[in-house]
Amino acid sequence: MNSTLSFWMKATRSFALPVIIVPVLLGAAAAYAWKGSFYPGWFLITFIGAISAHLFSNMINDLWDYRNGADKEAEKVETDIPTNSRLLPSGQLSERTFAAVTWGLFAAAVLCGVIITGFKGWPVLVIAGIGGLIAYFYVAPPLKFGYRGKGYSEAAIFAAFGVLPLMGSYYVQTGTFDIRAFVLSFPVGILTTLVLYNHHFLHPRADEAAGKRTLVVVLGEKKGLILAKWLTILAFAAVILCILIQALPWYGLISLAGFIPLIQMLRTLEETNPPDAYPPFMGAALKASTRCGGLQIICLIIHGFLQ
Repeated sequence: MNSTLSFWMKATRSFALPVIIVPVLLGAAAAYAWKGSFYPGWFLITFIGAISAHLFSNMINDLWDYRNGADKEAEKVETDIPTNSRLLPSGQLSERTFAAVTWGLFAAAVLCGVIITGFKGWPVLVIAGIGGLIAYFYVAPPLKFGYRGKGYSEAAIFAAFGVLPLMGSYYVQTGTFDIRAFVLSFPVGILTTLVLYNHHFLHPRADEAAGKRTLVVVLGEKKGLILAKWLTILAFAAVILCILIQALPWYGLISLAGFIPLIQMLRTLEETNPPDAYPPFMGAALKASTRCGGLQIICLIIHGFLQ
């Protein structure tokens, strides 16, 4: 039982689920804090739909990276670190089975979206539809915008794991949109973008060989690290902006403590680094996103309770 669960956790790369759970929780916490609105049933359906969509995104990206040859290149380059589940290149899962599970997760996400849309209105369908298109065409033809560089993939991650889930979760609870919810998505959205961005430092040569022109490939390691530092500063400033516009209570400043692991990691990196320096960098960004967002959720719940 445990081995089967571990196998499918690996296949779906479920370790990254916090990047979708946090914005969904933030949207619901904001609805409670600002409007006193929280409906557990609708939250549960939203939660299940978001998780299904995220796991679908992980698996469809692995599927198309395998078909596009990016996974094979990552296996060839000794200095690069493969980050896919490695189940397709190794033959542990057939492409047909992998695809069937992938589209099963998509069906679960669609079902949740249809149910919510039926009761909450068309904006939910628009948000879910945009998210679905981003997830599929990130590496799938004909768009494959994750291969094109120019920051397309980073902008997509910011939207898909920041703006869309947070504002969607907020809308499901309140039936309205709020500019504060949009701004509240900035810190967690930028930090989650950093998780993906830092992930590209693990296999830049393989990405380049497969025609995947990520920003790290385009900029190179040195300039890529400079951009990572600026994105960290931007996320830090976004927390301050949330305080200023009262998207967070003043004690939401405590969420800045979530940046500590990322800042510590940035201080250890040189202009160029060995490949094994980058998995901890990616992990530090994931910790920062989870901890910063988690502290903001707690602050919003406290604020709602005190209202």
